[in-house]
Amino acid sequence: MKSTWILWPKILLLCGLFLMTACSGPQLKLEPIPITANPSEEASKLENSLANARQQQVNVLAPTWFNKADNSLSEAKALIDQKGAIGDISTHISRGRAELAKAQEMADISRTAIPEAIVGRDLARVAGATAFGQDYAEAEAGFLDLTREIEDNNLNYATRNQQKVVDAFRKIEIRAIKENTLGDVRKLLAQAEKEGAKKIAPTVLTDAQMELQGVDAFISANPYAKEEMQLKANAALFKANRLVHLTQQSETFSKMQPIEISLWVENVLQKSAVSLGAPDMRDQPFNVQVNNNLGTAESLKADRDFLSEQSKNQLEELQAVKLEYVSGRAVEEKLASEQKFNELYNQVQSLFTIQEAECYKQGQQMVVRLRGMSFPVGQAVIMPENYPLLSKVQRAIRTFENPTLIIEGHTDSTGSLELNNHLSQMRAEAVKAYLLANAVISADKVTAAGYGPSRPLAPNTTAEGRAQNRRIDVIITPNGATVK
Repeated sequence: MKSTWILWPKILLLCGLFLMTACSGPQLKLEPIPITANPSEEASKLENSLANARQQQVNVLAPTWFNKADNSLSEAKALIDQKGAIGDISTHISRGRAELAKAQEMADISRTAIPEAIVGRDLARVAGATAFGQDYAEAEAGFLDLTREIEDNNLNYATRNQQKVVDAFRKIEIRAIKENTLGDVRKLLAQAEKEGAKKIAPTVLTDAQMELQGVDAFISANPYAKEEMQLKANAALFKANRLVHLTQQSETFSKMQPIEISLWVENVLQKSAVSLGAPDMRDQPFNVQVNNNLGTAESLKADRDFLSEQSKNQLEELQAVKLEYVSGRAVEEKLASEQKFNELYNQVQSLFTIQEAECYKQGQQMVVRLRGMSFPVGQAVIMPENYPLLSKVQRAIRTFENPTLIIEGHTDSTGSLELNNHLSQMRAEAVKAYLLANAVISADKVTAAGYGPSRPLAPNTTAEGRAQNRRIDVIITPNGATVK
C-alpha cells in the first residue's frame, strides 16, 4: 500500500500534463516575429534550436511534433530562397517555434512515462547496435511507436508496451557487445576451420571453441563487466590466432621433406643463438641447442638484474652523500641539476630520428613521443618490428640513471569510448611490461596510464589527425626533479 501512495504524485503529474495537452487541442499559439527581424537570421535561430533539440533526443521522444517543426523550417527556407513574402516566411518560422515547443513538452512526458525504454535504447546504441540495420530498425520502430502514442495521449498503451521495447533493445545490445568483443575470434576460428584445423589440429581447435563459448556465456550473464569481459575476450583471441598460425605452419610442414623441416628448426635455433651471443651448437642434438639458448638467456638476465641492483645501490649511496651537503648549496645544486638535465636531454634526443620519436621538455621532465611505435589494429601486442625503437627507449631511460616513468597510451576517437580507454591502458601496460621484462627500471618507478581519445594532438576528422592521436608517450622524470 505504501508503494502505491508513492506512485500517486507521478501519476497525477502525467494526468495533469495530458489533460492540459488534450484541452489545448491541435491549435498552436503563434508568437509573431517583429517586422524589423531578418528572416534568414530567424530561420537560422530555429535551425539551431532544432539541432539542440535533436541532441536531447526530442526527435525520437516526440517525433510527430518535431517533424512538423522541421517541415515548417524547410518551408520557410524554401520561401527565403524563392524571395517569397516576408509575412509568409515569418508565419512558417513562428509555427516551427510553436511546434518545437510542443515537441519539447511531449518529450518531457515521454521521459517520465517510458524511462526504461529510453535507457535501453541508449545502451544499445552505445554498444553499436545500429550496425545491425534491419534488426535495429525494428527495435527503433517499436520505440517510436511508444512515443507517437504518447503524443496521441495514449499513455496506457505506452506504459503497457514499454517492456517489449526494453527487451528488444536489450537483446540487440548484447548481440552488439558480443559482435564487437568476439567478432574477430569467430572470424579467425572460421578461417582456421576452412584451412583444415579440424583435421590438422582438432585438440587446439576444440580448446579455442570452448574458450569462445565460455566468453559468450559470460557476456550474456555479465554484459556490463567490461574489464573482465575484455580480458576473457583477449584470451580467446590469443587462442584463435595461435590456432590459425599452427594450422598454417602445419600445412607448410606437410609439403616439406623431413630434412627440410629439420633444417628449418635448426635455422631458428641458430638465429636465436647468434642474437644471444651463445656458442654454435649445431653439431649437438636439438634439445641441447634449445638448452644452450635458454641457459644463455637466463645468464644474461641474471647479469642484467645484478647490474640493475648494483646501479640502484650506487644511486642510493650518491643520494646519501648529497644529503650531507644540502645545507647552503641548494641554489648551486639546482643550477647543476638543470645543466645536467639539459645535457642528458640532448643525449637522449640524439638517439631518435624524426620518424621514430619526437622529444621535448615539459618543465623538469622529458617527453619522448613514440611516433614509430605501432600496434596491430585493436590489439595491445608489441610486435618484433618495434624492438629497435624500444631498445633506444631503454637507452634513454638508462641515460637518466634510474628516473621515474609514466607510460601514456592514447587513441583516436574511432570506436566506443570504453573500448578506446581500455585499449590505450592495455597498450601502455604492454610497454611497461616490456621495460620491466628487460630490467630497464624497477616496477615501483614506472606507471602506465591509458587516456583513450581524451587528449588529442590533432582533429580526428582526417586520417592524418587520427594517426597523430594514436601514440605512446614516455614521460621521464629525473631523480630529484619537481613535477608541477
